[in-house]
Amino acid sequence: MKKICYYDNKNIIAEKLKKLREEKGLSQSDLAAKLQTMNVNIDQQMISKIEKNNRQVTDYELACIAKCLSVTPNDLLSFTEMKF
Repeated sequence: MKKICYYDNKNIIAEKLKKLREEKGLSQSDLAAKLQTMNVNIDQQMISKIEKNNRQVTDYELACIAKCLSVTPNDLLSFTEMKF
């Protein structure tokens, strides 16, 4: 399968995810644990890769991450801070 990147970005939620996670006082491990209770197989290392823009995010993962952070998917998709 071909890897999809846009200006070396693999996702557009990297910076917003980190910012919102930290605002909620959650560690990467805390977020991963919450996701695992929703049957989303993401561990701390995968959260780190997402935040470093080294991993793609599926639509299902996006929806579950948003739910864990008590935000909407659109809050995560706001890419005003993204560097193109």
